[in-house]
Order: sequence, then C-alpha cells, then structure tokens
Amino acid sequence: MIFALGGLRRKILTPDARQASLQVRGFPARNPYAAACLEKPGATFIEGFGVGAERATAAETAALLSEIESDRRGFAFEGAAMAMAIRDALPIGHHHHVADFIAAADEHLYMIYVGVGWALARLPRPLHRAALTGATDPVLIWLALDGYGFHQAYFHTDRYVKQQYVDPNPPVVSVRHPNYVPHAIDQGIGRAMWFVAGADPVAACTMIDAFPADRRPDLFAGLGLAATYAGGATADELATLREHSSAYREEIGQGATFAAEARARAHIVQPNTETAVRVFTGRPVDDASRIAIETRPAEPTIDGQAGYEIWRQRIRQRCLTGEPPDPTASAATETTAKAES
Repeated sequence: MIFALGGLRRKILTPDARQASLQVRGFPARNPYAAACLEKPGATFIEGFGVGAERATAAETAALLSEIESDRRGFAFEGAAMAMAIRDALPIGHHHHVADFIAAADEHLYMIYVGVGWALARLPRPLHRAALTGATDPVLIWLALDGYGFHQAYFHTDRYVKQQYVDPNPPVVSVRHPNYVPHAIDQGIGRAMWFVAGADPVAACTMIDAFPADRRPDLFAGLGLAATYAGGATADELATLREHSSAYREEIGQGATFAAEARARAHIVQPNTETAVRVFTGRPVDDASRIAIETRPAEPTIDGQAGYEIWRQRIRQRCLTGEPPDPTASAATETTAKAES
C-alpha cells in the first residue's frame, strides 16, 4: 500500500521530463558538449524529484540518490528537495520531509535549499509557509529565492529575461530584510541565463548588459555560479566570459566560489569545476571552498544587512587574488571538452 501511494504521488506530482529539453525550452544548443551539460541538470532534477515524491522516507530517498553518477548527483538532490517541500505543504502526511532530508543529506545542503525555492514557484501562496517548515537556516534561506528566480527565468524566459520583469509579490522566505528579496531572486535569474544562452559566454553577457545597471551585479554572480557548477564551456570560453564581464569580476568570482563550496561539500568536484574556479578566481577549488566556509556568518543580520549578503561581500573581498589565472590549470579538461564539442 505504501509503495502504491508513492507511485501515485510520483505520477501526479513529477513534471514531464521533456520540459528539460533545450529544444522544448527554446534555448540554443551551441554544440553537443554544451547541450549535454545543460540538458543533464534538468533531466536529473526531474529524476530526483520523482524519487523524492515516491519514496516513503527522506533517508531512503537520500540513499537511492547517492548511487547516481557524481556529475549528476547534486541536481538529483535539488529535485528531490523540491518534492520534499511540496510534500510538506500538502495537507496529508507529516511536515518534516525537508528537515529529514537535510539530516540525511547534509552534504547537499545548498542544493536542498535551492530545491525548496522551486517548490515555492509551483505551489499556491497559502501553502508556502508549510513548504518552508524545514528550511530553518536564517542565512541559507535566501537560497530558496535563488531557486525561485531560476525557475521563473527558466520556465518564463520571455517575461523574466527578455522583458526584465520584477515580481511585485514574490514569495516571503523571511520577515527580515524585505529589500533584499529582489537581489536574491536576481541571483537565480542570472544562473538561469547560462542555460538560456546555451552556455554561450558572449550571449549571456549581452543579455545581462541589457538589464538596468543596479541589477547586473547579482545577475553576473548567478551566471558565474552556473558556469562553474553546470559546466558547458571550455577554459578558453570561460576566459572569454571573464573578459566580457570584467566590470563584475568580483561578482563572477563570488558565484564561482559558491559553486566550488557546493561541489566540495558534496564531494563531487568535476574537472570543469576546477577549470572554472581557476579561471574566475585564480584559485584551486579547495581554496575557494575554504574561503566560503570561513566567511559564512551565523547571524541572519549583521550591521543592518542580511547575513547572506554579508557572506557574499566577504567572499568578494577575499576570494580574488588579483593575479591572472594559471594558464596550465586543467589543460586536460580543456582538451577533453574541445574534443567532445
């Protein structure tokens, strides 16, 4: 009976896997390598969502997802977190799926918070509070709005990217710092732009440059995170992104540092991760991850600002060396990427 209910939940709740196709989304497939890197996250996210919707417990879900190939695993946990948040919001069953999932898969903590944000984009507003029950970290809670922003730009691209729409009534994840809400959302929109642009550095920068100047720092931070975490570009192409976004070098580096820590915490650092972090910060992944850990505040508010933004500021101040990236870093990765493309 339990398995029957789980199968029914999976069938009812899980999105259509075709929605992850670049062709369906209308995003360019720049080359086979980039297309594979960009389609893999969406397909794996939906796979993870299905497991999270079906399995009886968060621990069982985490155990199954841990068997997924390392390069896909983070996206699977993100999708499962969306399912867990939706289950917390439903009037049936218990309301600690997200909390249990964090306990069972703490190494994927950041992706779990982002996945909760996806749930907010799909749930009616009255159910948001229940969906957020397990997301209790007052600093990381802003990642939920990052996830919300990614969802909106990914699925409503014309409105959020081309028309540069600003949501007048976004989800409420914290009663603190309401003025910070659009900044957190823009970081997610910037992440989505890497996908919208088909991992084309010039196209992505052109899209962001069309936005008002006060929105660009957050958008570029998100772009740097996605280019580092999802991949899809060679070292030369990442260098092109760095050059085209030179006015926002600190923001790109901060996003790359977040990606480095997310990968390192989950023990799934990929060769493209090493390449991107080197290109954007001049540092190896281990150094960037350490900076993210050391600078993360415990307080939700510091000097009148959101603790999450203080974290980002500290990273911007510490992660960049001012030195050019090592041109020999991850040369094998670049050669492999070019061969695959």
